[in-house]
Amino acid sequence: MRKPELAAAIAERADLSKDKASQVLNTILDEISGSLSKGGDVTLIGFGTFTVRERAARTGKNPQTGEPLTIPASKNVAFKPGKNLKDAVAKK
Repeated sequence: MRKPELAAAIAERADLSKDKASQVLNTILDEISGSLSKGGDVTLIGFGTFTVRERAARTGKNPQTGEPLTIPASKNVAFKPGKNLKDAVAKK
């Protein structure tokens, strides 16, 4: 499912226009992104938790030349599914 399909499903289930549902979806995604960019976690009870994880700098190698190179430290988003989501997926 892509974002427009998700907005259409929200519109149908919540009795909203597709434009209003798209606005709601964009607002939710913006708020999640904003919280994560500030270093906070976002927990949706039963669905899961979005967290920011930091990766330390490390040494790698160029696969074409074999030369060692430094891979800089970075921050990544991680998702840990909640019990309800795990159960819903396991049923299928």
